[in-house]
Amino acid sequence: MIVKMKFINISGPRDDIDRVTDLYLSRYEIQLESALSELKTVDNLRPFVEINPYRDVLSKATQFVGYLPNADDVTPDTSLGLDDMFELVRKANEDYQTLQEKKEKLKKKIEELRAKQQIIAPFRPMDCDLHKVLHYHYITYRFGRIAVEFYHKMQKYLMDDLGAIFVEGERDESFVYGAYFVSPAEAQKVDAVFRSLHFERIELKDEFEGTPSYAYQSLEREIARINLEIEDLDKQAGEMLSDRAPQLIAAKNRLEELSNNFDVRKLAARMEDNKEDYYILCGWMAEDDVEKFLKEIEDDDKVFVVVEDDHDAYFGEPPTKLENPKLFKPFEMFVQMYGLPSHNEIDPTVFVGLTYSFIFGVMFGDVGQGLLLLIGGALIYHFKKAPLAGIIASAGVFSTIFGFMFGSIFGFEDVIPALWMRPIDHMTTLPFLGRLNTVFIVAVGFGMFLIMVAMVLHIINAIRSKDVGGAWFDANGVAGLVFYAAVVAVLVLFLTGNPLPGGIVLAVMFGVPLILILFKEPLTRIIQKRADKMEESKAMFLVQGFFEMFETLLSYFSNTISFIRIGAFAVSHAAIMEVVLQLAGVESGHPNWIGVIFGNLFVCGFEGLIVGIQVLRLEYYELFSRYYKGSGRAFDPYTKKKMNKK
Repeated sequence: MIVKMKFINISGPRDDIDRVTDLYLSRYEIQLESALSELKTVDNLRPFVEINPYRDVLSKATQFVGYLPNADDVTPDTSLGLDDMFELVRKANEDYQTLQEKKEKLKKKIEELRAKQQIIAPFRPMDCDLHKVLHYHYITYRFGRIAVEFYHKMQKYLMDDLGAIFVEGERDESFVYGAYFVSPAEAQKVDAVFRSLHFERIELKDEFEGTPSYAYQSLEREIARINLEIEDLDKQAGEMLSDRAPQLIAAKNRLEELSNNFDVRKLAARMEDNKEDYYILCGWMAEDDVEKFLKEIEDDDKVFVVVEDDHDAYFGEPPTKLENPKLFKPFEMFVQMYGLPSHNEIDPTVFVGLTYSFIFGVMFGDVGQGLLLLIGGALIYHFKKAPLAGIIASAGVFSTIFGFMFGSIFGFEDVIPALWMRPIDHMTTLPFLGRLNTVFIVAVGFGMFLIMVAMVLHIINAIRSKDVGGAWFDANGVAGLVFYAAVVAVLVLFLTGNPLPGGIVLAVMFGVPLILILFKEPLTRIIQKRADKMEESKAMFLVQGFFEMFETLLSYFSNTISFIRIGAFAVSHAAIMEVVLQLAGVESGHPNWIGVIFGNLFVCGFEGLIVGIQVLRLEYYELFSRYYKGSGRAFDPYTKKKMNKK
């Protein structure tokens, strides 16, 4: 059902807005609207221009609570006052920043050590004491790298003629790292040769001890030691926050409330009158909540509330809040997927819940598989509150019921008797049509019934929205209902062998409704006494009306025939299970029970998914399209908290 909404204006002294928001409004669900936009007829309105004083400290409190590993299990300490909360967050931030600064210094140190590692890493294969090499007086050295292609040329053509030794380190696909050693007298010539080979020098500072490999490992050990210090700082930060967890969580929750309450100013307006400064808030509230709110503020002389009954005084339609019994609550998901009902539409949730579950049960009738859907869906819905799981559980109930009606349990049809019929075997003979599967005939008949119910719902919605043409002359209005009901009645009389009404009666039953549908627009203008004329010519109106009438008749037929899928899936489900049991060797008398189990699980999952989609298609295309627009907007209260109902 749709909760009835009331539009209210709340006003009072400007400096009292926080008290009213915190004391009253935070305990109700109210969708606030912009007072500046809604109250266009009120003069001297100005916006609030104030900075939220809670935002920064709330951001820090939220950050610290987010670091707590078990915040949901901590009981908040609600004994703190507002000033204490500010001081708590300030001190926690100060201590946390001190630890973070130490941590950042250590991280920077690690980056420096990693940079040194990158320099020394390519020379690790060289077996030399770096400190001694860097202090050679009688040997000139050059560390660096040379491209692989030039290195091979040097080895082949130049090395024998150079008075130098090249000691190779690591190499990759592009370069060979290493160092060459030469006497000072030959250094200039050798340097020139290596420059011509594009040798890139790498300067090593005298800060390494031992071999390059030892120096690299020393740096790695230093990095590991610093990482332990960082872990210790993280541990200290965690312990510091954990010790204050109850206070931080309480501060975060309270500051969040106060911040949200303060942000109400974004939607409020100010009005100065006779040197007095007032605030004005306006928005939508459930009718029951309005009554409780008014009763609660009876003795509060600083709060003034006006309940607006004149719809022309505010802008926009009321938002939609759905409130259905728990059994049908999951089916609100399907309604919301299509679109929420507007305030003057029927909430289709209960209708969808009943028809969806019923049709699913017919198409997927099996006691065992139905119980699996029921149990599995109920458990998931209980623990996870997933709406789809609740829908599956409801569908499982009807699958179980029709499993008994069809005499099927896990595909076996010789275990329990069919209380109604076996879908795959039961046939009915009809005049001019011959023998047809009974479940097909029942499915089409049930579809006709649902289409007529949808038309009735359309008429109710049209009357609620004061749509005269839609209620009386629409293809889904009274005219369409009379025509379609007449067609159904004639078909039933014909197929059951009863005499049909006379020709004049048939002409009236079929002709008059179609004429009314054809002339819907001019008839509506006449009833509403509108003076506007048709935009198109009479000839064009008749041509367009003819094709629209043809489309209407075609939709009646196609929508009705579409319900055959109910019987088709009921039969196909039985046929698929026969195949599964045959493959599992049930007919041979030596069944493979593993095959039976996995076959049932596969059918339960795969075919259940297909059936669920097909039923939803019937709901949307064959039923919703006839009576439901779904043009409403969701009720979005600024706070989700609600005062407990007494």
